[in-house]
Amino acid sequence: MQYQEGMLRDGALQGKTIIITGGGTGLGKSMATYFLKLGANVVICSRRIEVLETTAKELTELTGGNILPIACDVRKTEQIENVLTQAIEKFGKVDGLVNNSAGNFISPTERLSYKAVDVVVDIVLRGTYYFTLALGKYWIENKIKGNVLNISTTYAWTGSGWVVPSAMAKAGVLAMTKSLAFEWADHGIRLNAIAPGPFPTKGAWDRLFPEELAKKFSFENRIPLQRVGDHQELTNLAAYLISDFSAYMTGEVITLDGGEVLAAGQFNFLKDVSEEQWDDIEEQIKNANRSSKKSE
Repeated sequence: MQYQEGMLRDGALQGKTIIITGGGTGLGKSMATYFLKLGANVVICSRRIEVLETTAKELTELTGGNILPIACDVRKTEQIENVLTQAIEKFGKVDGLVNNSAGNFISPTERLSYKAVDVVVDIVLRGTYYFTLALGKYWIENKIKGNVLNISTTYAWTGSGWVVPSAMAKAGVLAMTKSLAFEWADHGIRLNAIAPGPFPTKGAWDRLFPEELAKKFSFENRIPLQRVGDHQELTNLAAYLISDFSAYMTGEVITLDGGEVLAAGQFNFLKDVSEEQWDDIEEQIKNANRSSKKSE
């Protein structure tokens, strides 16, 4: 067996319905793919319905599984409630939630506007606790032993410069994970998290690290295992944590980063960037975002 291969037995998620936020692209799409292969019904949501529908069609053809795309801004509670309602109408009940939606900027904090900070914190923290609260209320009321998996980051506890809004928000998600794992254990509800290192995704990764910047500050050179993560490695762990095989695990955060956290502060290498270079980086990121939007 290779790390690029699926880990769990066939049917490991048979009959379970799992909601994945940010499920149309990147790691969310990769998790949706593997969950479908393992027999789960999957609901994917994000703000762009066109992307979701394209992904749903692709994954249906690839896996033959049941997937439901629903547009949702995780910062809006009425849209979250709509996702839950539609998921229950389609599949009967919901068993699991993967909080994967995220937003991030790399920038000196003093260069950020108040709105830029709010965008990241609202998506990462507010969106995560809104969705978790909605599912928790539903599970407790209906006596369902639900399961939440949060996609965190190592700098949620180490901190990291130049991604301060994300670090603050992810730290809040980490505290929520552990707090609710204890509080909701009596209801049979489990909460765990994964703290990934670099798992490059086309689109999000390009917006965060334009090609020139990525080459200059190569992650591979700073990771003890000397490579970035393969999506299947993360989806294997995610599938285990969202399955009943991890039934005795709750309140846990598992680091999956090739040893990167041993150096602490995922983005702290940016201390060597000059003010002039930051100007160039901002322009590169703006250009990458423009190109990405045109291609969507």
